[in-house]
Amino acid sequence: MEPPLLPRESGRFVAERSLDVFVEEAGVQAAAEMLFALRHSDDLSAGGWKKANPLAPEPRSDQALHWVFVVDTMNFSFWPENPSQQCEVTYKGTTYTGYMTLCAAITRAMEEGIPITDPEYFSQISMKELEHVLRSDNETPMPMLKERHQVLTQGGRVLLQHGGSFQSFISPAGNDAQKMVELIVEKIPSYRDEATYQGKRVAFYKRAQILVADYWGTMEARGEGEIGNMDWITMFADYRVPQALVYLGVLRYSDGLLQSLKNGELISSGDRREVEIRGCSIWAVEKIKGHLRKLVQDRDGQACNINSAIIDFYLWPYAKKHHKEMAHIPIHHTRCIYY
Repeated sequence: MEPPLLPRESGRFVAERSLDVFVEEAGVQAAAEMLFALRHSDDLSAGGWKKANPLAPEPRSDQALHWVFVVDTMNFSFWPENPSQQCEVTYKGTTYTGYMTLCAAITRAMEEGIPITDPEYFSQISMKELEHVLRSDNETPMPMLKERHQVLTQGGRVLLQHGGSFQSFISPAGNDAQKMVELIVEKIPSYRDEATYQGKRVAFYKRAQILVADYWGTMEARGEGEIGNMDWITMFADYRVPQALVYLGVLRYSDGLLQSLKNGELISSGDRREVEIRGCSIWAVEKIKGHLRKLVQDRDGQACNINSAIIDFYLWPYAKKHHKEMAHIPIHHTRCIYY
């Protein structure tokens, strides 16, 4: 079977053919101007990773990289069926929802003495044990617990087959971001985030790319961040960043798609509209990055090393911070293990 287009090429392919999602040039330029004003801030650096992951262990700790692996392996589908009934996890006096429930639950388990970051343990964790680790404060459990159990134990077994740690597993990629993503996708089936669009296989690899980017962010925080080819990584196509891109005028949805989303329609993984939202989000961020780099070159007379991962590390917390202002823009609802 023909291999899929890689994420950046997939984004371009989809954006050039999309029927219901459109990349708006004026919005791209405005977003680039917004980021240009922040170009010297920590928000637009690998350090932005820590801001997006405040519950991660101290980067130099032994558990840090396996915390990243455990969290990214289960990093999907946190939206609630009913907005008034959300899974919640309280940790150190703060109550979290969404993706942060997973982070809080894993860090809470570590403090409780559960070896949740040890591949020997999580490769064979029982469903009952994982339900305890991911327990909610209320009657609404974290979605897709069975699937989270399947992918976590699968991922743990793969690490055990390749030296017993994430670093030993990833080392054959030689600190090259593209090779890392390709290795993860090849060896761990749950990371194969692919679809067919207008007869062409496309790939988004959201969790594989964010795993590499989180690894990079952790290593940067350790002062060991010499990972090459990070510019190959695209944004991480999920359901939260597209909402921010619509809010910023970078993406535009057709009236029909907007109405379907407002009606709460459940869109299946691989649906044409879902692929268009994700593909156009990738291409939109690539265009923002290109325009931002041109602004820095033209106005500052120097090269710009801000990549798509850094832009995503900014946009995701931005979306969370401005969620009330964005409430009129619906996210798309897709239940799957890819995001």
